[in-house]
Amino acid sequence: MSQIKIFDTTLRDGEQSPGVNLNKLEKLEIARQLERFGVDRMEAGFPASSKGDFEAVKAIADTIKNTSVIGLARTIKSDVDIAWDALKGAENPAIHLFLATSPIHMEYKLKKTPEEVIETAVSMVSYAKQKFKEIEWSAEDATRSDWKFLAEIIEKVIDAGATVINLPDTVGYTTPVEYGKLFRYISENVPNIDQVELSCHCHNDLGMAVANSIAAVENGATQVEGTINGIGERAGNAALEEVAVALKIRSDYYPYETGLKLNEIKRTSDIVAKLTGMYVQANKAIIGRNAFAHESGIHQDGVLKNAETYEIITPELVGVTSNTLFLGKHSGRHAFKDKVKEFGVELSEAEVKEAFDQFKKLTDHKKEVTDDDLYTIVMEIKTDSSSINKYQLEKFQVQYGTENVPTATVVLKTPDGKTVENSCPGQGSVEALYKTIDSLIQENIKLVDYQLNSVGGGKDALAESHVQLIVNGETVNGRGSAQDVLQASANAFINAVNRYMIKINTAKMKELVSE
Repeated sequence: MSQIKIFDTTLRDGEQSPGVNLNKLEKLEIARQLERFGVDRMEAGFPASSKGDFEAVKAIADTIKNTSVIGLARTIKSDVDIAWDALKGAENPAIHLFLATSPIHMEYKLKKTPEEVIETAVSMVSYAKQKFKEIEWSAEDATRSDWKFLAEIIEKVIDAGATVINLPDTVGYTTPVEYGKLFRYISENVPNIDQVELSCHCHNDLGMAVANSIAAVENGATQVEGTINGIGERAGNAALEEVAVALKIRSDYYPYETGLKLNEIKRTSDIVAKLTGMYVQANKAIIGRNAFAHESGIHQDGVLKNAETYEIITPELVGVTSNTLFLGKHSGRHAFKDKVKEFGVELSEAEVKEAFDQFKKLTDHKKEVTDDDLYTIVMEIKTDSSSINKYQLEKFQVQYGTENVPTATVVLKTPDGKTVENSCPGQGSVEALYKTIDSLIQENIKLVDYQLNSVGGGKDALAESHVQLIVNGETVNGRGSAQDVLQASANAFINAVNRYMIKINTAKMKELVSE
């Protein structure tokens, strides 16, 4: 079996999904889970794009020890320098340089001749080699590039020091047969190709990202790039969990394997879904909640007699276990801490106390507390830690009925310690609630998106709400959970505003320190 390396770009390409805006703590939690999942390389971000991205990449590079941490950079010296500053603390720092090679990109975006593109690529790879041992070079829009030109530029960047060559299907245009032929051509027509790893990176615009990735592997690719849950800009990227499980289940056909711990798939999928707010569709391959559900009577009968009649993937393979009661009303703090450790989430003593208090409150109202319930509580606390004063929901009440105008009354504690109260009507209960909260907050707020989902099943399931707001021109996401859907909605709205406050106040404090 040939070993295929996995390059995860959830934190870079995945975060480019519309509406996704992860903070440093959230990125760090995802990075830790990716390390547990066993990815070979993780692209932590684009350090030169913003101070926030630089700090997140640096935090990940300084923390992750068992996975190579990579930063994206344009073929510009300043990008390379900034990437090195962010990544130099990593165990195995690497850089990912990209430059477009298709005629349309060279002419209209780069405004460079093919000769100038080769010169730029070679000079920047040579410059990066002074700092980084491992350099991945990507021919942006490779699938619409001239193959002879690709072979020429690839040979030269390898001579300049590149260690990985990536041929991305940037616009999701190619087909498995075409993509496979491209990799076979490069493998056969670049004399020094044996000195590097060959990588594929596919977008899913035509729904063929996973198929294209596997076709590349069949034709010489030794690394697959993609994201968890297939998130990414436009239609997303190749879903890494689909690639890995396909190679595992069809090992009779594909003589390839990855180093991924497949039983970490569900946990990895869950944390990415929760923190990005991009929920997994019910019928998604491998990890959707219907992946192991059999509604048809004939299917149910067959599965009960022999699971292999209709199940080619066992739930346990991907880490899906029965979501049963694990702790109850009388469970102690020690048992609670042991359960949290199983999640692989590190909490301070203060965070453990806060999580345990929330758990105890939940057991007063919810008869059965599940893994998913606790994981939701823990992740909200873990990714919302800040000493900066924030808005706090003291209490609220919503009057609603088919014959009445919905009206909400809210009491908030402001960041400066004042208590404020107001009431507002609305067309519905959520609108009334949000209008009232908005009236108590000084910032200019616009609601862009609102989502509501249940955690698990049953009438006493936790509600989880995600919102996207524009606060003073800044796009921010918020999430909140509670047994009551209106309280979860209120928590999400206030969480989004507080995330804005944290971001602004952190920037102000840094300016004061620098002065």
